Amino acid sequence: MTSESPFHYDGDAVKGKVFKVAGVMALLIFVLCIPAFLICSNLRWAVNSVWLYDYEFGKHDVSEATGMSDEDLRLAARELIHYFNSAEEPIETTVTTPQGAPLFNEREIEHLGEVKGLIGFCYDVQVGAGGYIAAFAIGSLILLKRRFWYVLARGLFGGGVLTVALLAAVGVAALASFDWLFLGFHHLFFFGSDTWILNPATDYLIMMFPEGLFYDIGLYVVGAIVIEAVVLGGVGCFCLLRRRRRGA
Repeated sequence: MTSESPFHYDGDAVKGKVFKVAGVMALLIFVLCIPAFLICSNLRWAVNSVWLYDYEFGKHDVSEATGMSDEDLRLAARELIHYFNSAEEPIETTVTTPQGAPLFNEREIEHLGEVKGLIGFCYDVQVGAGGYIAAFAIGSLILLKRRFWYVLARGLFGGGVLTVALLAAVGVAALASFDWLFLGFHHLFFFGSDTWILNPATDYLIMMFPEGLFYDIGLYVVGAIVIEAVVLGGVGCFCLLRRRRRGA
């Protein structure tokens, strides 16, 4: 009669556990990447939408507040978009104030540089999250074969639910106090800088982009993300329920 050594190493079992843990971690990262990708993609859309700027300028009477024509405001928006997507530093605009002075002063230019850095970070997160999502999907298809759709459905459902939950928390905070949320955002992402504190009577950047405009754009972005997350989560849920019914 022989007894198995307490130090017996079962290589196949260990490899199986490692593969399983790696798979769970990969799926969790996939779930986390979905809200990151949706949020950053929609923010990128908002940053680069001239028509959205144009609509909001009209809604908030920015032309009247600044004394600038609608054409000048539209051109300024295009120049801002160009700046955010280029290596140009600092920003240079052809649009001037009604008095003929440069549109933005040194403080505003410095703040725009900080905003550009944040936008660049958002772009990087979008690309990184999108790349991981694609790599996970391709890798799962190759490794899991027939189980690919089940794993993908779980990831889509989890990512959709997580996205809606995160935005619901932000929505509750915004309803409680948008001013608090707005200030908190600036303190968090522009830590150690006060260039975002501008004078609405003299600084054209804040005259062009009042708080109400950001509130509106935030609603559009959140609404688009929620719709996309519900669609993705719904697809994942449908696939999971269908699989369960087939297995029943």
